[in-house]
Amino acid sequence: MDIRHFIGIDVSKNTLDWAVYTNKGIVWQTQSENSPTAIRAVIKQLQALPDFGRSTCVVCMEHTGLYNAHALDVFFQAQLPIWLEASLHIKQAGGLQRGKSDSIDAQRIAEYAYRFQDRTRLWKPARPVMKKLAEFTRLRQRLQGMISQLKVPLAEQKRFGDKALTTQLGQHCSSSLKALLSDLKGVEKAIKQLIADDPTLKALFELVTSIPGVGQVVATELILASDEFKAIDDPKKLACHAGVAPFEHSSGSSVRGKTRVNHHARKSLKTLLHMAAMSALQMPGELQEYYQRKVKEGKNKMLVINALRNKLIHRVYAVVKRGKKYNKNYTPTLV
Repeated sequence: MDIRHFIGIDVSKNTLDWAVYTNKGIVWQTQSENSPTAIRAVIKQLQALPDFGRSTCVVCMEHTGLYNAHALDVFFQAQLPIWLEASLHIKQAGGLQRGKSDSIDAQRIAEYAYRFQDRTRLWKPARPVMKKLAEFTRLRQRLQGMISQLKVPLAEQKRFGDKALTTQLGQHCSSSLKALLSDLKGVEKAIKQLIADDPTLKALFELVTSIPGVGQVVATELILASDEFKAIDDPKKLACHAGVAPFEHSSGSSVRGKTRVNHHARKSLKTLLHMAAMSALQMPGELQEYYQRKVKEGKNKMLVINALRNKLIHRVYAVVKRGKKYNKNYTPTLV
């Protein structure tokens, strides 16, 4: 891909800061509102730049969730190549930095795209059903969080505090809890319906949930994190993304402690995989036997559970790749 114009955009809730980088450095900058109309107006200004072409430019932005929405929709409709990059990668590539503003950040993003153009990964929009699934999943997480905020303090009060007071407190929030639980039930029903109505999602869920320990919630998060196992098509990469792949820190003969996982991982996915591993341990089979054997050998229990998380990820990718449900008696064919 022959890129001549690298457009860096710093995204915030209300504004977008733009910077264009070429082999001559920063050649153009502006600021606009974060709205479809304002973005289209800036695109017209970009097209007036010397030698500018839609096929010879790339728009680089950080992942900012909902605040990216307008820009992504307009750029995709305008057929401008889009590169979404993790903010951590851009920050680390910049080294020691002095000064910070939205305008400077836009310059740094544009320069990052120019310097690391060989790493360009063009963004493609997820299927509409995946966007709906992601929003319903986030809503489920928020509802679960609110339910926990009400339930956990009451449970602790009941155990350590005045029982009469606990009863009184429970009465005051019983209506809220009942409503939240009803809303959660409705969201879960909507998620199941989305999956049932889409043949691709339905087939993926049947495959993934056939693995012992992997339920609908874990399957949903895995499918969303990997964009139906297309954006992340390697189980090792997903293990890194989820923070269950340990890395050694050593130099020469020196080893800096035990292997550790990356703290920048997707912690919600790691938590769900932990729950899946614990669930799988309760079922007689290979994973339970593996855990018991390793613990008897003196291995740290948490390290063994982390290994189980990795095994679950690899099993998920194996069934998706084969297109067949998990079979505990499956034996690989030797070639």
